[in-house]
Order: sequence, then structure tokens, then C-alpha cells
Amino acid sequence: MPDMPRAEMVPWPADPAAQHEIIVRAAALIRDGEVVAFPTDTVYGIGAYSWDARAVQRLYAVKERPGHKAIALLLSGPEQLPAVTDYRGRELEQLAGRFWPGGLTIVVPWRREIIEAGLASIPTVGVRVPDHAIPRALIAEVGAPLATTSANLSGAPSPVTAQEVDRQIGDRIRLIIDGGPCPGGRDSTVVDLTTSPPTIRRVGAVPVEELEGVLGPLKIDGKI
Repeated sequence: MPDMPRAEMVPWPADPAAQHEIIVRAAALIRDGEVVAFPTDTVYGIGAYSWDARAVQRLYAVKERPGHKAIALLLSGPEQLPAVTDYRGRELEQLAGRFWPGGLTIVVPWRREIIEAGLASIPTVGVRVPDHAIPRALIAEVGAPLATTSANLSGAPSPVTAQEVDRQIGDRIRLIIDGGPCPGGRDSTVVDLTTSPPTIRRVGAVPVEELEGVLGPLKIDGKI
């Protein structure tokens, strides 16, 4: 993708009023179709407006992510789930109640209306509520879930500092919120509820044993 002016690095201040100014500014960029980087409880992420297909395409371009690989959504809380999915299975309630906010991404079916509107190219979506104040405030200010992926080039290590984000993609985005090192430092665990039994697609921040303590035996990468 063509070079842009290098991203502005904005340190996260201690003053609540200054924090709010940063969130308002970042949310305005996202609503305008831009991509913004920010810390989460796992690793740094880049986010775009989930209901803007061109913004999501830009997210793919920034990361150089293959088009067949899905982009997950970050939610401000479980109350945003009805905007994304009609799924109401017991497993979703159990996992959300136990591991949200936190490092678990849960794969569920998209709402039929979203598929019909052409906003999703595959029938499922991963959703997560991060245990970090910055992305949750940003999602609330935007007023919609954020299409989010780790803030690295595809195949490169997921960054845990703003400086690592800048080195990889600082010439491709407008703003990096520097909230210091991510407390978790590991990508989220991904569990897919659209299979029976559910399948762990990626082992990460939440151990397999804890998930099986809630749901019972699970598949891992298609294998029992």
C-alpha cells in the first residue's frame, strides 16, 4: 500500500480529561474510515469501523492479511452481542460469563442481516470483550464494535509495545495510542462454538484446561 506520513504516537496520559480527548479523536478517525492502533490486555491491536466495508478492507491492507482470513470484533461488553449475532447457545453464556472481559475470542455465526448486507464474506465471526480500559472506551465512543486484529504485519510477531507497532506499520496508519506494554503479552485464545464439540482454533491467553473446565472436552485444530 502507498506510504503515508508516519503515525502520530500519542502517550496515554494520567489526566481523565486528556484521556477522553484522545478517545474522542481516535474515534473520529475510525468513523472516518481510518485505522488506529491501541493496546489491549493481550497485544496491541489495530481497529477499524466494523460496519464500513472499505475501512475493513483498509485494515486487511495495513496488515497485509490474506482475504480468506477473518477479522475479529472487539466489543465494549456482552450487550453488543445482539448487533453481531443471533446465537444464544448455553456455551456462549458460560464462556462470556467466565472469561469476559479477558483474553478469549469466541467464534459465533454472523447475524443473517449482516451477511445479506454484504458486510461479511464468511458466515462466522470471532468476538471478544477486552480487559483493558482504552479499547473499551474507544468502542463505546465509536458506538459500534471494532473490527480488530493484532497490530503486526501478517506472519510477524504480535507487538506488545507501541514502539513495536510503529516499527512494523507506523507508515501505514494515522494514530498509535501508546498505553505502555500490554499486560498479557500473548494473543487471545480462540474457541469456535459453531462446531460440535466446540473447537479451539488458537491456543493463547486462556489455557485449554480452563476452557474444558467450563465446556468439557474440546477439539483442538480439528483433532480430539
